[in-house]
Amino acid sequence: MALDQQLLDILACPEDKGPLLYFEGEQSLYNPRLRLRYSITDDIPIMLVDKAETLDDAEHERLTALADAEGITPTFDA
Repeated sequence: MALDQQLLDILACPEDKGPLLYFEGEQSLYNPRLRLRYSITDDIPIMLVDKAETLDDAEHERLTALADAEGITPTFDA
């Protein structure tokens, strides 16, 4: 199930307070600036920095390319 657009409009990275990229198919939110991925479990975003996954270069490139290819935009304009 996709996250509600009203929720996405206000979601921000708890570390830098910036927008995130929402990957519905991967059930995750991604901060490309800090390379942090936040998982979504049972339709609940786990927005805790200590639970976020730090991504390597290859995964960062894959996600940014996927966002470009699928037209995924940030959760809000910074």
